[in-house]
Amino acid sequence: MNSIIIHEVGPRDGLQVEKEIVPTQTKIEWIKELISSGIDIIQVGSFVNPKRVPQMADTDEIFRFFNLPENKNDKVILSGLVLNDKGFERGMECGVDMFCMGVSASNTHSKNNTGMSTEEALEKIINIAKSALSNNKKVQVSVQSAFGCGYEGKIPEEKVMNIVKKYLDAEIRNISLADTAGHAIPNQVENLFGKIKELDKDINLACHFHNTYGFGITNVYAAFKVGVVSFESSFAGLGGCPFTAIASGNVATEDLIHMFNKMGLRKDIDLDKVIEISKKASEFFKRELPGVIYKTGPIPEIIQQN
Repeated sequence: MNSIIIHEVGPRDGLQVEKEIVPTQTKIEWIKELISSGIDIIQVGSFVNPKRVPQMADTDEIFRFFNLPENKNDKVILSGLVLNDKGFERGMECGVDMFCMGVSASNTHSKNNTGMSTEEALEKIINIAKSALSNNKKVQVSVQSAFGCGYEGKIPEEKVMNIVKKYLDAEIRNISLADTAGHAIPNQVENLFGKIKELDKDINLACHFHNTYGFGITNVYAAFKVGVVSFESSFAGLGGCPFTAIASGNVATEDLIHMFNKMGLRKDIDLDKVIEISKKASEFFKRELPGVIYKTGPIPEIIQQN
């Protein structure tokens, strides 16, 4: 296993706020190219009510496609987001490799997103996570709005820590902090992840940053410095939660990979392929997207001439 894991969430978080529906075949082609780039985990979609999030109506179909023997690739993990028991059942039926699920530390965001309070959602999510683990599935749980909320503002640190402790009490150790509203700043990131690491030496930490106020990539680096191993991002910087106050894009996958490449890390991932997907997404949506490197290209390697 690589010491740094790239979790591409573009097909889910990247597309869910887009009003123009991306055809199923186009999604499949984009995911195929992401797989061929060497990215570790790809979040294919979410198992939600298609009336609330129409872009995700074909999630089951796409998972079934990639689980056909002729399309299956054991080098990549295909993840799916679930919010409730029905979503989990759908995910089990169509072959999800890794179930992602979370609870918002903000009651307001939780009710907007799931119709439940934080405490109600936490009990349900832990039960679903245990069911997934008992079925030998990989599981990642998250604390959403961990660094702040567009509705409530600053989230008390103890609320985040209490949720993490309940995950750990349930023997769930693959835990992500999600900056749903994009309020995180680097010193806050280092401080909170550092405290969580002290709770359990076997914990596997992941992060999910939105770039609402321009801190996305700096927060990624802060998380990396303190020992976070899994990084969620979206090609071209697409995305955002439709149930928060300001829906803003994710850290762009190509920007993330480019940064790690220049640090001498994850050079096995084909950056050019990710850049090409981002260009195709920009052409599809007929607008410039938030990512940087798909527009500028990577910093050139200068070869010294004698």
